[in-house]
Amino acid sequence: MGDDSMPLVKAIDMAKKYGDFIALHPLNVEVHAGEFFGVFGPNGAGKSTFIKLLTGQLRASKGEIEVLGVNARTDPQKLKANIGIVPESESPPSFLTPAEFLEFVARLRGVDDIAGKVEYWLDWFGMEEKRDTMCKDLSKGQRQKVMLATAFIHKPKLLFLDEPFANLDPIYQRKCREWLLQHVKDGGTIFLCSHVLEMAERMCNRMAIINHGKVLAAGTIKGLKIDPSETLEDVFIRLVGHSIEDAERLEDEGVTNSEEE
Repeated sequence: MGDDSMPLVKAIDMAKKYGDFIALHPLNVEVHAGEFFGVFGPNGAGKSTFIKLLTGQLRASKGEIEVLGVNARTDPQKLKANIGIVPESESPPSFLTPAEFLEFVARLRGVDDIAGKVEYWLDWFGMEEKRDTMCKDLSKGQRQKVMLATAFIHKPKLLFLDEPFANLDPIYQRKCREWLLQHVKDGGTIFLCSHVLEMAERMCNRMAIINHGKVLAAGTIKGLKIDPSETLEDVFIRLVGHSIEDAERLEDEGVTNSEEE
């Protein structure tokens, strides 16, 4: 059953509504083993909703979602136990130290040689001097490093990242990029949400561009370009620019999100 043709992530007609507001229009997505899949769009485009539905953090309004063979709608706890997640702007528990939180996560994940792995990742992220500082007293960047370390520590088969490098300095952005690319080479699979296009160009083999809760285009970076001279930024502006114009036109005509479908 575990052959490459079976997608690790599969969503059919996945959608999310809050009352009349459509946060995410129905969409289909498949991510296979060994892929680095990215979802890119401006702030407020629906990227975080997308990733939260796939990871069982939010319940879909409709559609079928299966991740690593687990139904995300009916068994979100089992799903979360089997994947790695770095949510957007989430911090580690305030009154634990980095060492304590990493140890807690490692125990939860059934990691071998917990003490050794905790020390390795504290050293990897340059956090040795902060190992016993309460997380509430860390900087934003240091808290982000702790969250990334907890996602990396068990080398998950499937890793979900939502704006993972927002608070990192360029040195650690590069270091993390290299680790993630190696993780994929070693057989891991990554689903990334970001507004930083440079990451798509450097890391993703497939991507989707999203705005106003709708997928505007999806495919390989080469496939999204009209001609070879077009940059990914050109593609993004071409697609997102049109979607903004369409939304403004519909608003002028009195058509709102709630009337769609």
